[in-house]
This record gives sequence, C-alpha cells and structure tokens, in this order.
Amino acid sequence: MTQVAVKKNLGKRDMILFTVSAILLVDTLAATAAIGTSSIFWWLFLGLFFFVPFALVSAELGCAYPEQGGIYAWVRDAYGGRWGSRISWSYWVNVAIWMPAIFILFAGIAKQLFFPELSVSQQIGMGILLTWIAVATNVVTLNVGKWVPNVGAILKIFIFVAIIVGAIFHAAENGLANPINLQSIKPNLEDSLQYIPAIIYGMLGFELISASSEEMRNPQKDVPRSILVSGIIILSLYVLGTAAILAAIPARDIDLVEGLVDTLQLFFAGTPFGEALVLALGVAALYTFFSNGVTWAIGGNRAAAEAAEEGELPGPFAIKSQARNTPVGAAVLMGIASTLILLLYGLLVSSNEDLFWSLFAFSGVIFLLPYVGMFLAFLKMRRIDGDRPRPFRVPGGETVALLLTASCVAVLLGSIFLFVYTPGEGFQWPVLIGSVVTLLLGEVAIRWAERQRKAGTGEAELAVSHD
Repeated sequence: MTQVAVKKNLGKRDMILFTVSAILLVDTLAATAAIGTSSIFWWLFLGLFFFVPFALVSAELGCAYPEQGGIYAWVRDAYGGRWGSRISWSYWVNVAIWMPAIFILFAGIAKQLFFPELSVSQQIGMGILLTWIAVATNVVTLNVGKWVPNVGAILKIFIFVAIIVGAIFHAAENGLANPINLQSIKPNLEDSLQYIPAIIYGMLGFELISASSEEMRNPQKDVPRSILVSGIIILSLYVLGTAAILAAIPARDIDLVEGLVDTLQLFFAGTPFGEALVLALGVAALYTFFSNGVTWAIGGNRAAAEAAEEGELPGPFAIKSQARNTPVGAAVLMGIASTLILLLYGLLVSSNEDLFWSLFAFSGVIFLLPYVGMFLAFLKMRRIDGDRPRPFRVPGGETVALLLTASCVAVLLGSIFLFVYTPGEGFQWPVLIGSVVTLLLGEVAIRWAERQRKAGTGEAELAVSHD
C-alpha cells in the first residue's frame, strides 16, 4: 500500500487550543465545586505539586521524543512493546468509556435547555448519535478535524469568563452563597477526598497533542511553548471558575450534571437579554462537550493505531484511510465500544447524574493508569538516554526529576484508590470490577496481537525459505 504523505497541519496556535480543549473541562467544573470552598485550595495545591510537574515532564518528552503515538511511544521506548501496548489500550479504552459520560452530560444539558420531558433512554439514544458523529470527525484529516477542538477551546474560555464575570456582579448584589476566605478554603479531608480525583482528572492531557507529532510543524520548539501558555490559561480559569460557581450556589445544592446551567440562569436570567444569553452559553457548552470527546478520541485513536501498526494491538486498530491516513479502524472500534457501554449502563441506572458519575469514575481508573507509566518512562529515559538532545529539559537535574516523578505517581495512585473507594461508603464494586475486567480484556487483545505478529513473521520466513 502506498504511504500517504503526512501534512504538517498543526502550528503553535493549534497546539495551544487543542491542549486547552483537552484539559479545560466545563463538564467537571460542577463536580469539583461540589467539594465546597476547599476545592479552591485543592486546585492551587495540586496545581503546584501535580499540574506544574506534569506540564514540565510533558514538555520534555514531547520535544525530545516527537514520535507519532505520544505516550504509547514513550512507554514503549522505555519498557518495551508489551508495556507500551498496555498503556495504549488503557488510553484508548478510557476514551471509549469516557465519551459516553460526556455525551450523557450533553444530553442532560440539552434536556434542561430544550427537551424537559427527555427520558433517560432518549438521552442514551442522543449519546449514541453523538458517538458516531465523533467517529466521523476522527476519520477526516487534521487540517479539518482540528477545528472541532480549536473552536471548542475558544468557547470554553468564553464560558468560563462569562461565569467569572457573572459571579462578580451576582456576589456584589446578593452576597456569597458560600463564604470564600482563608478560613473556609482550608481543606476538610473527610468531606472532600472523594472529589479530589475529579480535580486530577481535570488536569490531565498535556501529552495528548504529542500523539499527532508527525503532523506538527515544529514540535521541538512548539510543544514546550504551547504547554506553558495553555497551562497558565487552564489553571487560572479552573480556580476562578470554581470560585464563581461557589459564589452563586451552596455547595450542597450543586448538581453534577445540571449545575452549569443552574449557575448561568442564576447569573444572567434576570438581566436584559439574559434568557438569550443563557441559551447561547448553554449551546456553546453543548458544543464543548462534543469537542471534548472528539479531542480525546483524536489522541487515543492515533496512539492505538500506532501501537497496532507495530503489531502490539490487534490488526483492526491499524486500519487507516488510504486517502487521508486517518485511524478508521480504531475510531470505528471506539464507536462500537462506546455504544455498547451506553446501552449496558443505561440498564443499570435510574438518572443521568448516576449514569454520569458511574461512567466518570469507571473511566477515571483506566484513565490515570497510563500516566503512571508515562512518569516512570520519563525517569528511565533520563537514565538510559540522557545524552539525547532535549530542546527543553526539566530543571534541577536527576534529584528533581526523581522527586517530581515520585510526587506525581503518588498523587495518581491515590486518585485511583479514591475512584474505587469512597470514604464513608466503602468500595465502589461496579467501578472496581469494571476496571479489572477492562484491563483483562486488554491483556487478551495484546496476546492476540502478539500471536498475529508471530504468525505473520512465520509466514514471511516460510516464503523466504521457499524462494
């Protein structure tokens, strides 16, 4: 098959917007605000001890190893193909699980805005439709597909700014729904532990753009710069956006699915043209939920396709469009998996909030595991490939690299534990069992790919011997 020339479609602006679209999640803003005012402390604390180190590590790996596949390629180079395959599987299947959660949130907001009688089963049907639109978006070239996350990032920034400005005027007129001061933001571990993983979840994604390294114009220069700019935008808006929701709604009343529209209506419904503004912002939020799914699917499908081309995931993941060189096989398989998950979980829950949190926690466990591998790969590549040119290097030498890795891995493992164990409630068995089954399915897929690769090698050797 003729190799399709790869077009360099991604410049620095695209990479900044892509990263903002990936990490800045309007959908988890309500979940983190539900912690209460101590969530402001956690955003700042985890921003310093996790978000910044994660950004630095992603910048070094992204410019030192600008390989198609991103996180998969980094772990493969450090620990071998099988571990790379496990990372790629977890990365891909997480998106397949998370997309249904984000599209259920889409349906919940659409119900609030337009369809008050929409049933849970109808919301699931809407989620399935959105899943296949996202699949179609994944199989066009990035010079077209990149505009979905680009526009999504711009709208997210606009929504966050609107919430922040609305909170300032609302608080000035009505006072604060929750006291926000140094005393109130002090953390209460008993009440906030179960939500801390949502904050970590909302900080991940700096590495995602590196899954499309071949399509970047200048990754060595643009990756660090895009991470710096996007990181400042993201953390600032997260902190201010969380404070804005807490300024308007008592923490105990924040709904995980409908909290965003509740906040918008509280801020703007009574103003001139307020209803129209709430509607416009709500529609913009709907688009950002869709763009989230597309953004992560772009990264996850390209990483899976790269692993499959290396023979480390089953062959169907490697199927690409001959005309566009896009990951058709991985995208279609993701669509099938997301559809089945929506149908299965739809039989088990009674409300969209239950469905959202169940899928969110389930995907969260799988989502965080690849990042443990990424940080360990960063440390190992420093040791075994230290002479490689690094246009950007995490400052501080090997001691700082070790400390950053240890800190970030500890935070990730703690967050994984809190996704499957809720203080005061015990283990969340559906989440734990679903996560274990998903990882076991990954092992089956990896072994299948290895058998395919060995069979192909044997056939090739036999053909050579006959010649």
